[in-house]
Amino acid sequence: MFTMNKFWERYFGFLTYVTQGASYLSPRAYAILHRMHHAYSDTEQDPHSPVHAKNIWHMMWKTKDIYVGVLKRRIPTPPRFDMHYPSWEMLEKLGESWVSRIAWGTFYTLLYIAAYVYMGMPWYLFALLPVHFFMGPIHGAIVNWSGHKYGYSNFDNNDNSKNSLIADVVMLGELFQNNHHKLPNRLNFAVKWYEFDPVYPIIRLFHFIGILRINEKSLH
Repeated sequence: MFTMNKFWERYFGFLTYVTQGASYLSPRAYAILHRMHHAYSDTEQDPHSPVHAKNIWHMMWKTKDIYVGVLKRRIPTPPRFDMHYPSWEMLEKLGESWVSRIAWGTFYTLLYIAAYVYMGMPWYLFALLPVHFFMGPIHGAIVNWSGHKYGYSNFDNNDNSKNSLIADVVMLGELFQNNHHKLPNRLNFAVKWYEFDPVYPIIRLFHFIGILRINEKSLH
C-alpha cells in the first residue's frame, strides 16, 4: 500500500515495540499469518477463523501455535507468503524474549500502583492489568472473531467476513473485514458512504508531509 525509507521503517518498528510492550509480535511472522488468513479465509487452514473453532479461546490458541511455528520457522511457508518485509532482527529478538515481556508487565504493574498511591486511582481499575499484559491477543481476538461473525457484508467473498460498523471505530478500521477481504490492497478499508476508516486520513497526512509514499494503485 505504501513505502517508507529506512529511517521511518526503524522509527515505526521501535514504536511498535514500545506500544505493544508485553504482547509484542514480530511484523514478519504476523504478516505471513495475515497473508495465510486471506488465502485460506474461513477454511481449516486459516490461522484464525471462528468457523473452525470451538470458541474464541480455541481460535486464539491455534493462532498462537501457528504464529510460533512461523516465527521459529518450524512451519514451511510458501514463497508467496514469505515476501520481503522490513525486519529489525535485534529488536524482534528483544521483543519476543520473556525478559522483555516480564519487564513490560512489571512496568505496567508499577504504573498502576503509582496511580493508585499517588493519584487516587480506584482500586478496581487494577482489573485492567491483564488487558495491558495481553493487548495484542485481545485485539486479534476481537478483530478475527467479530470480523467473521457479526455485522453485514457488502461483498460475497465466499467466506464469513463481516463489517462490524459500530465496533470498527474502536478497532481503527480493522473490523471492515468484508471490505478488506474483497479489496485487500486498498488503502481505505471503508467503501460505503456511511463507513469511516479512521486510519486512512492519517496515512494520507503522512504521505503529504513525506513520511511515506502511497502506492497509487492502493487508492482504488
